[in-house]
Amino acid sequence: MLRCLYPWRWPLLSCGRCRPYLLKQNLFTMKLQSAEFQSLFTEGLKGLTELFVRENHELRIAGGAVRDLLSGVKPQDVDFATTATPSQMKGMFQSAGVRMINNKGEKHGTITARLHEENFEITTLRIDVLTDGRHAEVEFTTDWQKDAERRDLTINSMFLGFDGTLFDYFNGYEDLKNKKVRFVGHAKQRIQEDYLRILRYFRFYGRIVDKPGDHDAETLEAIAENAKGLAGISGERIWVELKKMLVGNHVNHLIHLIYDLDVAPYIGLPANASLEEFDKVSRNVEGFSPKPMTLLASLFRVQDDVTKLDVRLKISKEEKNLGLFIVKNRKDLIKATDSAEPLKPYQDFVIDCRESDATTRVCELLKYQGEHGLLRDMQQWSIPPFPVSGHDIRKAGISSGKEIGALLQQLREQWKKSGYQMGKDELLSHIRKT
Repeated sequence: MLRCLYPWRWPLLSCGRCRPYLLKQNLFTMKLQSAEFQSLFTEGLKGLTELFVRENHELRIAGGAVRDLLSGVKPQDVDFATTATPSQMKGMFQSAGVRMINNKGEKHGTITARLHEENFEITTLRIDVLTDGRHAEVEFTTDWQKDAERRDLTINSMFLGFDGTLFDYFNGYEDLKNKKVRFVGHAKQRIQEDYLRILRYFRFYGRIVDKPGDHDAETLEAIAENAKGLAGISGERIWVELKKMLVGNHVNHLIHLIYDLDVAPYIGLPANASLEEFDKVSRNVEGFSPKPMTLLASLFRVQDDVTKLDVRLKISKEEKNLGLFIVKNRKDLIKATDSAEPLKPYQDFVIDCRESDATTRVCELLKYQGEHGLLRDMQQWSIPPFPVSGHDIRKAGISSGKEIGALLQQLREQWKKSGYQMGKDELLSHIRKT
C-alpha cells in the first residue's frame, strides 16, 4: 500500500515534494521535501548532522516539530532523537570542540550542544522502565519504535530523517491528516505513565481537531478514571498546559468537558464554578486574543477563588492581579450609559490607578465584557499627563505638604471632569481664587 503526503497528486510515484514508500509492518514512511523542512538547514544544523554521520550515529527530528512540518508550519522549537548514548554524544562533541550547555537533562538522556550560535537539544532513544504518573526511570535503546511507543499522542510520535524520510509507527500522519487526536496504544496506560497527558490531550484537541465533541469513548473513560492522578502533578506543569488550552480552539467545549469528567478539582478550578458566566464570556472574547486568565476568571465567583488557584498552580503575580482585578470590577467598572463618553469610567480608572499595567488590565476587562468598540478606543487612547505638580502649588505660596496633597487631588478631579482638557494655568487659577 502506498501513501502520499499530497494525496491529490496520487498516484504519481514522485511528485517533486514527496515520494511514497511501501508500508513495512507497522512502519509508514514517505519523503517530505517542503520549503518549511528545507528552511531548517542552518549552518548549525548542517554541522550537527555531519558530525553524527561521521560518527555513525543515527539522528532524526522528533515529536512536535515533525507534526508541525507535516502541517505545513515551520516549527519554533526542534527536538532531536538519536541512537547515541549521552556519554557517546559528550565524547563526540568534546572531540569536535563543540560546546555543551545545560547538562541537567543528561540523566534522562538529553544533551544540549551549541553550534554556530544555535542550541540543539538531542535526546537518546529511551524506554520507560518505571513510571509513577509524574516521573519515569528510563533505559536507553537503539530501537526507534520502542521510543515512539513511550510517547503520548500518535501525532507526536513520529520521526523525520534529514533526507526527508518520515518514520511513523502508530498512524500519526493518518491521524494528523484526519484531524484526530489519539493516544499511542491504550489511553489508560499512557495516562497512568504521566497524568499530565490528560491536559495535553485537551490542549492538542483544541489545536488539531476541527469540531468539538469528536472523542473516542475509551479516551474519555480513561480520563475520568484517572483524573485524580493530576493531584500529584506540580501546579507549574499544569498551568503551562492549561494556559495553552485556554488560548486554543474549542475552549468552551473543553472546559465543560473538564468539569463533566471531574478533572477540575485536581487542577485548582473551583467546584462551584459559574459555567453560565463562562459561556457568556467565551463568546465575548472569541477572536480578540484574550489572556488565559481573562477567560478563566469567568469561572470564579469571588476573589478567593483566584487566591486558591494561585496556591495550587503558582501563577505569576501579573496573572493573579489580573484575575483579582476582573473578578472585583467586572460588574462595577462598566461603560457610562448616560454620557457621550462611554469610555470615561475606564479612563478615569487608569488615571487614578497610576500603575504601568492598568491599561492592559482594562483592555482585558473590556474583552471579558464584550465591549469591542470601547476596546478599540481604549487601545488607541494615550494616557494624558496631569499638568500640575506639587512644585507648581508650592510656587503658588502653599508650603504645607498635607495641604499640597489635598489640593493636587482636588485639581485632579477637576481635570478629570473636564475630560483631561484643562491646562496648568487654568487649574492653578482655582487655587488663587480660593
